Amino acid sequence: MAEIELLYDKKYSCIMCGKYFTTKKIRSRFVKVTGYDTDFCPSYSNPAADPNLYYINVCPGCGYSFTDDFSGYFPPGTKDSINDKVCGHWVPQDFNSERSIADAIKTYKLGVYCATLKNEKHIVTAGLYMRLAWLYRSKKDTTQEQRFLKLALKEYVDSYSADDFKGTQVSEVRLYYLIGELHIRTFNMSEAQRYFSKVIEKQKQSLEPKIIQMAKDRWQEVRDQQALGSQL
Repeated sequence: MAEIELLYDKKYSCIMCGKYFTTKKIRSRFVKVTGYDTDFCPSYSNPAADPNLYYINVCPGCGYSFTDDFSGYFPPGTKDSINDKVCGHWVPQDFNSERSIADAIKTYKLGVYCATLKNEKHIVTAGLYMRLAWLYRSKKDTTQEQRFLKLALKEYVDSYSADDFKGTQVSEVRLYYLIGELHIRTFNMSEAQRYFSKVIEKQKQSLEPKIIQMAKDRWQEVRDQQALGSQL
């Protein structure tokens, strides 16, 4: 009996150029999560079996880069913009085999660029920035991690303002929590407390008790840090 491989091919049709291509994905049976950071960054027993490495699909023909969360709709003018700024300058590259962290980072930057030109929802772009920050965290590159956490924070705040998270898997409570968490990680403690308080205020209506408890724990950590700082 043949051994089942970690990666398999998934077929896509590029909505920019119309060509079909295959890209690698990780079989779910190999994905073993050992824990999560407070911003939901997962740790895996096998770092090579990190689905985030293969999250972005890159058309090898034209360079259009997207995820399964991207809308199939192009607002007026955006397709021309992508065609001009991405496809028109595309030097053929193949990201559709096994990827290193460096390869994955390149795909995320392509994905973010396409999402920005396409005017994707803020909640979608925020998720790309978060995953990019996590990849830099795995490389222990704190400068780049901070850069992309701040960009993710801006997009999450914009998503909250625009209400474009509604209808996605990100609930209002989770969005409040993420904004608070990213304020902690980018050293804005007063704003972190404000958003964690918003989470706690929703505890009676929320169906996500784990998020409520995480917010309470993080809120208390901020309080403890402030108390310690005032004693020094």
